[in-house]
Amino acid sequence: MDAPPAIRLSGLTKTFGETTAVAGLDLDIAEGEFFSMLGPSGSGKTTVLRLIAGFEQPTAGTIELQGSDVTALAPFERDVNTVFQDYALFPHMSVLENVAYGLRVRGVSKSERTARAKEALDSVRLGSFGARKPSELSGGQRQRVALARATVVRPRVLLLDEPLGALDLKLREQMQVELKQLQRELGITFIFVTHDQEEALTLSDRIAVFSEGAVVQLGTPSEIYERPASGFVASFVGTSNIFDPELSRTILGAQGTNALRPERITLAPAGTDIPASTSLTGTSVGSIAEIIYLGTATRFIVDLDAGFRITVLEQNVTTAATTAASAADRRGERVVASWSPLSIVPLAPAPVTTAS
Repeated sequence: MDAPPAIRLSGLTKTFGETTAVAGLDLDIAEGEFFSMLGPSGSGKTTVLRLIAGFEQPTAGTIELQGSDVTALAPFERDVNTVFQDYALFPHMSVLENVAYGLRVRGVSKSERTARAKEALDSVRLGSFGARKPSELSGGQRQRVALARATVVRPRVLLLDEPLGALDLKLREQMQVELKQLQRELGITFIFVTHDQEEALTLSDRIAVFSEGAVVQLGTPSEIYERPASGFVASFVGTSNIFDPELSRTILGAQGTNALRPERITLAPAGTDIPASTSLTGTSVGSIAEIIYLGTATRFIVDLDAGFRITVLEQNVTTAATTAASAADRRGERVVASWSPLSIVPLAPAPVTTAS
């Protein structure tokens, strides 16, 4: 018999007055999975996390933890732990005392909780920081202490509510790597809430994209990015050029509504012959309306003669890479945009996913 999932949500619904925050959600999260819930503010992802943690009670539906119904249990009765964006460390306690606190509450002996707290600090590379107070640590170090405190009690599931949101970009990128490594080492199921698309793509085994209280697409990072199920997903996860049925027919030569990622489009001076040996058989002529220099890449806004504005992204990878000045010089340039038909992604109306 197959082992039950780490988390199973069945018909999970949460309403606040007239507002439905979560609408009949069915979702299985596998044991040992790094699972991200991605969506804009108000999409329901944080409410789902709070329901799993027990901080909110569902209006309808059930929550199972490894096959056991925990819907009616209090937070402290569920074998889960939560890491918040604000860390919630006790300022008067040392780092070691903060990490050991959960074990103390559970009645673990002082010698054992000290040993386990030191081990947890070692796992986040802060073994020498135990005597310090949280105020003596950087933001990234405090976040790692919060992770150590959450994992020292060895929960079956770790819930992370936008834990990197307060960090600056460089530290956030560093913590993404460390968080993924820690999850692999511990083998604990991580459920991660974020509105940051790049963060979800970087960290996750699977992603659930939320909109209006429902999962509109569930899949691996590559499935979500390469084959978005709807215009909402295509636009929210990365950037896409969305063509309605009429534009699809006239510009792409395709039926229905379609998406085309900016990095899948190539620009060349107007009049350039595209070699027959390439796969770039789709073409349209236009003028560069705006140029945004991004350092590693340049974003071009192109007004097509067919009456549609597209975004094109070119990596600055050659020795004669685009500079801010040279990019500005191309404004108004006539160009031909080319793409492979294989890069065109058909889009359907956003489905509500019941996932397993």
